[in-house]
Amino acid sequence: MKRVINSVAPIRICDLGGWTDTWFAKQGIILNMGVYPYVQCQMTFGPAANGSGRLTISAENYGDRYVIDPSNVVYDKHPLLEAAVDAMSIPRDLEIEVNIFSEAPGGCSTGTSAAVSVALIGALDTLTEGRMTPSEVASKAHEIETQMLGLQCGIQDQIASARGGICYIEMSDYPQAQVTRIELSNATWWELESRLVLVYLGRMHNSSKVHEQVIRDLESSGPEDSRMYALRKAAADGRAALLDGDFDAFGKAMIDNNEAQAALHTSLISERAREVINVAEKHGAVGWKVNGAGGEGGSVTLLSSQSHAAKRAMIREIEGIGDGVRNIPTYLSRYGLRVWEA
Repeated sequence: MKRVINSVAPIRICDLGGWTDTWFAKQGIILNMGVYPYVQCQMTFGPAANGSGRLTISAENYGDRYVIDPSNVVYDKHPLLEAAVDAMSIPRDLEIEVNIFSEAPGGCSTGTSAAVSVALIGALDTLTEGRMTPSEVASKAHEIETQMLGLQCGIQDQIASARGGICYIEMSDYPQAQVTRIELSNATWWELESRLVLVYLGRMHNSSKVHEQVIRDLESSGPEDSRMYALRKAAADGRAALLDGDFDAFGKAMIDNNEAQAALHTSLISERAREVINVAEKHGAVGWKVNGAGGEGGSVTLLSSQSHAAKRAMIREIEGIGDGVRNIPTYLSRYGLRVWEA
């Protein structure tokens, strides 16, 4: 009899204090939000017929389906998925099929790759003794990207996906951090959820030479750089504003963060992002923040006015920009990684 394990993990938006969760910042303060649409993972498994198992990966968004040998993993088609399989010490006597799907576009600057790792790790974790905590899952997902794949990666995306909700992350010494869930009243939670808008800019985020230049600059300046201070302050201000239920103050923290991000390099806020922000401001939005590291492509989080009609008008005009620019409906996720057997 085959068994079916499901797992889901939220993506991340509105990462105030982003860039300060990195090895070159050394110390950081970050506020971010886990949201639906989730990354979905479904794993079917059972004893291998000949006692020697294999694993089939179906990367549904890419139309790829292929077989790998868990005892000799090669990183060639989808290294993030393959590295997660390699890292999890999967029993060799099982026949396994894993399907991964996300409604969030790839390269959306919303931590989708981290959510993919978290969801896959959560499913594979059920194949061995014991269960990993959310912190352990986040650490393992971060290790896969930074150590196994050698990618530039902060700690916030994996934490947001594993834990969900609104996370306040205080990184004292990379990658060590204390994470606090921001607890809000239902009214504040619902109002925030109703006013947040995620806009995809129509093209994948491109980690370019601009980012390499920013990293070199920040590495030489150290954690006391005034621009890092401005980013950390935006996260702290955002936390205080949410706890007070002050949406205008939270919107200001978003804008302050966006300006601090632009101070790292003007190209981190693209012309397309500025076009979207200008439309949002015209319709009374009180906050905006380019997600992730910024640059060409990716997405923007907006905090609309209190008027639902104004929000809808804003979205219509933004989507009228064309060239793939569109609203991605989101809902705040009270939970992080969820794993269950069907």
